[in-house]
Amino acid sequence: MEKLLQELSTKIVDILNLQDVNPDEIDPDEQLVGGRLGIDSIDVLEMVMMIEQDYGVIIDNKELGAQVFVSLKTLAAYIQKESPELPN
Repeated sequence: MEKLLQELSTKIVDILNLQDVNPDEIDPDEQLVGGRLGIDSIDVLEMVMMIEQDYGVIIDNKELGAQVFVSLKTLAAYIQKESPELPN
């Protein structure tokens, strides 16, 4: 899962254009949405599209999104569990 966490943090910094954030500085347990990174609901939509495109994982409702986007670790765990692209 370490490789996936690293990959996700790099993609999040890139797609959200987080200029003052180094992907290595994102704590896998820190609050993802509404936390230090300043990620909001518009950013979540961009992340959902990236996850669907890159991992084949669909997050299709607000309740699921609220659970999945708690932290980088919860996001990675969900992708690892649901992705047809990744070995379980």
